Amino acid sequence: MARPDTTVGQVLLDRIEAQAVVLAGLDDAVRAAEPDAVHRMRVACRRLRSALRTFRRLLAPGATDALVADLRWLGASLGRARDREVLAERLAARARELPAACGPDRVVDALEQWGAAEYRRVWPEVVAALDSPRRRALATALSTLLADPPLRPRAARAAAAELSRIAAHEQRRTAGRVRTALAADPADRDRALHEVRKAAKRARYAGETAALALGPAAERYTERMKAVQELLGEHQDAVVAAAALADRAAEDGEPFAYGVLYAGQLAAAEAARGRLTEVWAGAAKRKLTRFD
Repeated sequence: MARPDTTVGQVLLDRIEAQAVVLAGLDDAVRAAEPDAVHRMRVACRRLRSALRTFRRLLAPGATDALVADLRWLGASLGRARDREVLAERLAARARELPAACGPDRVVDALEQWGAAEYRRVWPEVVAALDSPRRRALATALSTLLADPPLRPRAARAAAAELSRIAAHEQRRTAGRVRTALAADPADRDRALHEVRKAAKRARYAGETAALALGPAAERYTERMKAVQELLGEHQDAVVAAAALADRAAEDGEPFAYGVLYAGQLAAAEAARGRLTEVWAGAAKRKLTRFD
């Protein structure tokens, strides 16, 4: 539990410093293509960007706009490689479960070759981003922010009450997107659910920041938002996988097997949608945001 004199500004700076250390320590691992390194760097970018956006009222107006843009850029540069890696792994795993009549070995081999080729195609973008002046400028900007934080007076407020207020705001923000998604027409539903996922992720990261100082109460909030994010992550992965299968069916010469896989991804997406109301109910409770 935070000491009474712990300020919300200090909690924010602790979060930024911890993630800046993670980000700085991953360059060599990413260049060496170590397992999960791209993913970890991308997550660090997201956590930093989320902290700067969620807690922006604690910071001088405009002081971190360029840094947020650079974090978005680096995350996107990493994301193209990571997304293809995840997609290929997902499809190959599902293909291994196909019945013998679908020729699972052939399909797995085709999907793995396609995934490897796609990864090689976008990998130069990752290396170019790491070697770029913009990446170096991002590291410098993080160091400068931590050395001379552009904090506003409200950053001196007591941590517990302010972190509770921010968590409640993020909970309400996510709730609004849930309502929009549940009322959306089928043509707009997938996009709306993706927006819910992004809001739940931002709320989760706000909870992670609060948990640095407040412990179990904030951790419960974080876990509930994480459950929503992961459920809708499964939905988004299934939607993307179905679209990729529709594109690959003719080219790989396995239309029957790809059709079976496609149907499975549609079913996975539907199952995730069907659980949203239940999972969100666990994250929507107001008492979750009472950290103080």
